[in-house]
Amino acid sequence: MQPLLSVPTILTRMGVSEGFWHHEYWLPPGAIWEDLKESADVHYPQPQHLLLCIPGALLLIFVRFIFERTVALPLGRALGVSDKQRPKVQTNVTLEGFYILLGKTPKKEELVSLAKKSDLPVRNVETWFRHRRAQDHPRLMKKFCEASWRFTFYFTSFFSGLALLYDKPWFWDHTVCWLKFPQQPLSPVLGSFYLLELSFYCSLVATLPFDVKRKDFKEQIIHHIATITLIFVSYCANMIRFGMIVMLVHDASDYILELAKILHYLKWKRVCETVFNVFAVVFIISRLVIFPLIVYYYFVTKVSLFPISCLISAFLMILQLLHIFWSYVIIQMIFNVILRGEESRREAGLPHKAQELLKAYAGSCMDNEDQSRSSLLACSCVLVTWEPSTDLSPHCLIASQYVVLENWNLLVCLKGSKEGATRKDKMPEVTLKRVTGAKERIWQRTKNNTGLAAKHQDPGSL
Repeated sequence: MQPLLSVPTILTRMGVSEGFWHHEYWLPPGAIWEDLKESADVHYPQPQHLLLCIPGALLLIFVRFIFERTVALPLGRALGVSDKQRPKVQTNVTLEGFYILLGKTPKKEELVSLAKKSDLPVRNVETWFRHRRAQDHPRLMKKFCEASWRFTFYFTSFFSGLALLYDKPWFWDHTVCWLKFPQQPLSPVLGSFYLLELSFYCSLVATLPFDVKRKDFKEQIIHHIATITLIFVSYCANMIRFGMIVMLVHDASDYILELAKILHYLKWKRVCETVFNVFAVVFIISRLVIFPLIVYYYFVTKVSLFPISCLISAFLMILQLLHIFWSYVIIQMIFNVILRGEESRREAGLPHKAQELLKAYAGSCMDNEDQSRSSLLACSCVLVTWEPSTDLSPHCLIASQYVVLENWNLLVCLKGSKEGATRKDKMPEVTLKRVTGAKERIWQRTKNNTGLAAKHQDPGSL
């Protein structure tokens, strides 16, 4: 039977400088690596075990690939998740070269230059870039599959970790967490769980170029690097107990966020908002209360200062700054939802009133347009924004669309006045695009459903 090796011997055989692993850097004052020498019955973290995160990350990537195609994809289809059909982009070498090399959103003067080079109208060049950007947007099914995988892992991780720590006295009393540190034996189960978490975050970093890039992409990179560093360093310094508590506090809200994303992709609005509110409460309590006031507090008050403890403290502060940033974003989102809900309630009666007026005047409009034009125009303006309900007859919709086309200039003034403008040429560009798009969609629906449109010129020329 081979004799059990000490940590310095193992580190030297791994090709790591012995000076780098000096006990004064990694262990509290008075402790040396010989104190963590393993025996037949007592085990401590061994740095060479961290190398297992490489095959572990590759294995998790493979498991994710299988999961997304055999579980998440069929589940998404069964629940009605589908990708919107995107307009095809015609091949254009000049525009494609600019898109890849110089930017996805050209300025006005660049649009004019590209239009001349491509021998296309400026409007067509704008449309090409808009459709090309739409092609690069991640598809809904991809988002659903990614959120499903993360929800599955975070959910399993949190409740598995909770089951492992539930009967541990140091989980409930953080003063016990640091008793006899660093001579705290490591159970194989906790060691395996720790390495699994490290493997998962390594797999996230490896798949970052292929995953959905969100608005907080840079913050996510910082978070993953800080997390991997903390797991690596705390494992070598035998801070497994502390590390397990930190991971559990973070996992408490992660799976709820992924569940809210899944519900959002399923368009289950009310349930999604409820779950997101639960996530916000759990996130703020766990990351802005429990983590800094209990977990971090006991770390800085119970652990002696030495180089690695200072490094861990610095990275924990980085995580806390990220928590504050994300909490601000979450609160901002909740306020936006509340304000949007209030605005919707204020305007909820408008479509109903429009439908009632349309039902009353639709018949007369089909025979005598001038008699009910003014009333129908007001209703039509409402229906540009709101979809009519199923009880609205097709004749009412056709009549409203017809009046919108006949009174386009007045409609522009009405829409423009809402944005602080009174004439089409003074309207904000975003507003004009939105109104123009609505008008064109109405024109197409009218052409498909009635012969009325045949009597009038195309709205693009108005």
